[in-house]
Amino acid sequence: MKSINKVTKTLLVCSIAVLTGCGSSASSITDTVDAQEQFGCSVINVYNAGEYIGEDVISNFEAMYNARVNYDTFESNEIMYTKLLGGSSYDVLIPSDYMIERLIGEDMLQPLDKSVMEHEDELDPAVLEMRKAYDPEGKYSMPYFWGTVGIVYDTTVVPTEKIEKEGWEILRDTDYAGNLYYYDSQRDGFMVAFKALGYSMNTENEDEINAAYEWLREMNQTMSPSFVTDEVIDGMVNGKKALAIMYSGDAAYVLSENENMAWFEPEEGTNKWADAMVIPKNASCAGLANAFINYATSYDVQYENSDYVGYTSVRSDVADEMYDAGGTYEGISAYKPRSDGKNDEVFHYNATLTKKLADLWNKVKIQ
Repeated sequence: MKSINKVTKTLLVCSIAVLTGCGSSASSITDTVDAQEQFGCSVINVYNAGEYIGEDVISNFEAMYNARVNYDTFESNEIMYTKLLGGSSYDVLIPSDYMIERLIGEDMLQPLDKSVMEHEDELDPAVLEMRKAYDPEGKYSMPYFWGTVGIVYDTTVVPTEKIEKEGWEILRDTDYAGNLYYYDSQRDGFMVAFKALGYSMNTENEDEINAAYEWLREMNQTMSPSFVTDEVIDGMVNGKKALAIMYSGDAAYVLSENENMAWFEPEEGTNKWADAMVIPKNASCAGLANAFINYATSYDVQYENSDYVGYTSVRSDVADEMYDAGGTYEGISAYKPRSDGKNDEVFHYNATLTKKLADLWNKVKIQ
């Protein structure tokens, strides 16, 4: 799941109101449905990453369906998975691609009711194509946000032509030793090393894994990076480092706050990711859960979510409005990351590789 820190965000938000709105994102509830009458239940439990939803999305849905939404948040896909194994029951989960692939493989999800999914054909075709990597038949998930991983750099310190020439290797350029935020995640950390070396980030080849480990060891020894997660957002807004690995949505915010910062996706490839909505097999109110997922892919809700959170909408009409003249993220390249990079990949779930990289990542950081 991507890092979110809305406490730091100061963008003015145009929220969707129940009876009044502002601009093209406004939504009004003209008809209500009684969830108890229609579905036989009126309460759903939604489990999502923290600060990953618009301010009025839940209350508007509750008013629309005369229902209640219990909204809980998690810090990582792994924490979410552990809670599910512990017996917790949720109606809607919003995990990342590789975790959805795992949940499907372990028969923990139920198919969506496509008869109520009114907006699927309105989603960005590139996002639906990406879904095939983790949900090949598109039976179990509906995209929520998407993006990539790239580099945010201070243009007053790092020349654009230099970063374009060096790609991921800029992160081992000793001209910037001590001036680097490196994302503290074995998945993302090794992805950078694999791509810098020309390998797939889903490789199982022992020689390639060892080469990536050595790449990271040298980076740590020569660059003295700061290993961070959410702290990278404020750090780059305040210009504390010249280079940082970041998720595109967080980068969009940084670029909107600091005009010296720029966004770069190396041609060697990167991780393109999606978070999507799914329904666990043990959901207690699947009918209302399907209605919530349909609601969350509508234009109005996608607009509010993207406007508030800053990540790229899975609807191209919303994404275009956000990016184009007058939009919240007008002209900010990180808001609309590339979807067609020939060397970009989606992570696949691999338990053996995950454990191996976790062990090696710990070794990288202590050297």
